[in-house]
Amino acid sequence: MKTKVLLALTMTVILSVTALAQEKDKRFAFEINGGLSVPTKEFVEGIRMGFGFEGTFQYRFMPHTSVYGGWGANWLSTESTNSENNMDYEETGYVLGLDFRHPIGDSKLLYYVRAGALYNHIETENAEGEILNDTKHGPGFQLAGGLDFNIGNNWSLTPGIKFNYLSRDTEYEGTPTQIDYQYIAVRIGIAKKF
Repeated sequence: MKTKVLLALTMTVILSVTALAQEKDKRFAFEINGGLSVPTKEFVEGIRMGFGFEGTFQYRFMPHTSVYGGWGANWLSTESTNSENNMDYEETGYVLGLDFRHPIGDSKLLYYVRAGALYNHIETENAEGEILNDTKHGPGFQLAGGLDFNIGNNWSLTPGIKFNYLSRDTEYEGTPTQIDYQYIAVRIGIAKKF
């Protein structure tokens, strides 16, 4: 029994050292992205396209798989003929998930897919920027995919599409309300490996 355990440990160490010796890519990365957001559900009347951004750190723990975490913000607003009824919905919070990147053929072009958990909240603001409501932080999820274009010196352009979903119960003017805040975002980002 001891021989099998010793052999398994030796093989694990040899394979790990070999894998690390062949590793040329950097393990850490920082990415910032931003772009347009299109609501997929009308959680309030007159909701329209908005914008947002996100910054994440990544740690690659397998050849094509990383864990990522960061912070982001997204703004959607309503538009009505009466400007006093216009509201802004600001989603901010944290994301933590897995990122899988793989080369397309023999090129340096990569595709990526992501799945992550959100811990976000939604603030409702009036036209003057006054906060009328805050849902407090709660869970949601994010799905994303896109391309990674290597532009040299460990820099990449990272265009992609993501879907965020956050459902929060809140109270607005004494009435219990559920906000199903979901949108598709078209984002362009830049990443630096280090």
